[in-house]
Amino acid sequence: MSWEEQLFAVLDDLEQQAEAAYDAERVVELADRARAEYQQVTLASRLMASVGLPVALEVRGVGAVTGVLERVAADWVVVGGAAQDWVVLTRAVDVVRGASARSVPEVAWSPVSRLGLGSPLRRLAGARERCLLHLVDGARHEGVLQRVGSDFAEVLTGVDRTALVSFAALAAVQSRD
Repeated sequence: MSWEEQLFAVLDDLEQQAEAAYDAERVVELADRARAEYQQVTLASRLMASVGLPVALEVRGVGAVTGVLERVAADWVVVGGAAQDWVVLTRAVDVVRGASARSVPEVAWSPVSRLGLGSPLRRLAGARERCLLHLVDGARHEGVLQRVGSDFAEVLTGVDRTALVSFAALAAVQSRD
């Protein structure tokens, strides 16, 4: 082997080593970038990608809520069950099972998905449906939603008996069909 061939062989070897080092560095950089991007993913964005899927939620003060995820907003979700629907506040959700591996960034959400908790509660109040309001401490208030304020709901719990329930204390609202 001539000295030129040996030189080219050494240069080829060095080039292959440089490519391998670059590839190894690139893999680490991509993994770091993926981790950094994933920290921007919210629970609500994962739930948004799961609309239409059967899910099981562990809700503080309620326990297990299972059904099809029908609607998602930034602060609440609607889960449709066999004989009942649930409006669940995402801040009260401890565990989600059955969610999609994908996420939908909030910039891609419909403007309707930005509605606050008052929106579905006003709809229930307008329908005059009997509901069970579950609080994060485990307490419950059964009755018919009368009116919904900016941070509370008024529920008729009996004849001439009303209770004002703060949104801050609310975990979920269960409506029966």
